[in-house]
Amino acid sequence: MTDLARTIVLWCPDWPVLAAAREAGLDPSSPIALTAGGLVHSSSAAARREGVIRGLRLREAQLRCPSVAVLPYDAALDARAFEPVVRAVEQAVPGVQVVRPGTLAMRARGPVRYYGGEDAAAQALLATATSAGVPDARVGVSDGPFAAEQAARGTRVDRPVGVVDAGASAEFLAPLPVRLVVEPRVATLLQRLAVRTLGEFAALPAEDVRRRFGAAGAFAHMLAAGREGTRVAPRTPPPEFAVVQEFEPPLDRVDQLAFAFRVRAEEFIDRMRAARLVCTAIRVEIDDDRGEHSGRGWLHPRWFTAADVVDRIRWQVQGSGSVDRGLAAPIARVRVVPERVDSTGNHEEGLWGGGPDERVHHGLTRVQSMLGHEAVVTATVGGGRMLADRQVLVPWGDRPPERRDGDAPWPGSLPALAPASVFRERPRAVLLDAGGATVTVDDRGAVSAAPVSFAVGGGEPAAVRAWAGPWPVVERWWDPVHARRVHRFQVVDDDGCAWLLVRDDDGWQAEARYD
Repeated sequence: MTDLARTIVLWCPDWPVLAAAREAGLDPSSPIALTAGGLVHSSSAAARREGVIRGLRLREAQLRCPSVAVLPYDAALDARAFEPVVRAVEQAVPGVQVVRPGTLAMRARGPVRYYGGEDAAAQALLATATSAGVPDARVGVSDGPFAAEQAARGTRVDRPVGVVDAGASAEFLAPLPVRLVVEPRVATLLQRLAVRTLGEFAALPAEDVRRRFGAAGAFAHMLAAGREGTRVAPRTPPPEFAVVQEFEPPLDRVDQLAFAFRVRAEEFIDRMRAARLVCTAIRVEIDDDRGEHSGRGWLHPRWFTAADVVDRIRWQVQGSGSVDRGLAAPIARVRVVPERVDSTGNHEEGLWGGGPDERVHHGLTRVQSMLGHEAVVTATVGGGRMLADRQVLVPWGDRPPERRDGDAPWPGSLPALAPASVFRERPRAVLLDAGGATVTVDDRGAVSAAPVSFAVGGGEPAAVRAWAGPWPVVERWWDPVHARRVHRFQVVDDDGCAWLLVRDDDGWQAEARYD
């Protein structure tokens, strides 16, 4: 195999954990676990020493390591945080392929000739990765991307470079487990057939493997035998739209920061416009002079203008304070990155224009710019058992919370049709029996007597024409501080108006009215 096929792989151990820890301001060397779907997706070295491994249930992970910090796995954050590392490596070695966030592959011929050898090229890559904020990177060199990556993963901290001699890939891969090239179901089947290593798998006849496991099995057989047919496919670096501004000395007022970044915001929009793109989501990253980092994604109902970008920066740093107030710490650096872009053709006005919608948008945006991000909100329906909990107010431009099938049903929630008027502050109510005594509900959910009249908010009592209930609603029974137990009750008055009442430890209250 010629030097054209030699491949260098740069591998960043535990990259998802490193990216999430930096975003959350945690120490990457502490016990950290990233979760997805209630299972551990990845964990730090400190967490693995306590038995927190991939695929473990969250409760089991917390049982094994009570001090573990649990963060959600975010694939977008994984890729976004790795982009600066990729660009730094591309400055030293052009023609880089992103295998996945945390792993890069490149042809060895150019770097080896430039730096004078494979080991020298690997050391140069390690120095570049360290300058990009990845001090524990590893490098592997072999005859193909797969073998080179395994060489990098087989290194140690004191020896971060693994070089496999030309033509020795099959011998190097032979003792490795077969699960590296096949899916778990096939790996289990092969182990039952006493095929546990890549060498044993490579020794099987190629035609038999293809007939039994198809094209995917044939490709895995080629990898196990060190006969990779894939080569590095260098990426074309995407255009750089992100803008960064550093302040020396740091700025300690919101209005100063907004004014100073206005030129950069216009440059950001001009770059997008030159590429015939509009930005519908951005990420603002702010660093202060204490070393604290703040990152947040912002959405827009249409597309961002320069003024919109400045507003988001101002809202992020000022919070609920005033525009001219001082900050907790002076701001030293601001970076704006596009998170979602679209072609301008998809946002052109229709044949008959878009006047009314545009006027509404500009009006709400203007009010929001003057009063703050959370001053203009839109209503959406969320999950919950109590009706007030389902009323979710979302700031104008933000994405409403996702409603997934896994979030439903809510045991004890009210079925359709929902009442038209829901009281966020539930008024007091009185529910009386024939003798004028208050109707009560015991622990078994039985009423003390049939209700005959009720009153809401100190109003005149009304006769009860019909009633139904009670229905118990129990929330957080395992938490003595936040536990809640109420009983729902429906009544209809003489005018045919239906009311939804609830009873808790404080008595009867009106939750909603069926107008």
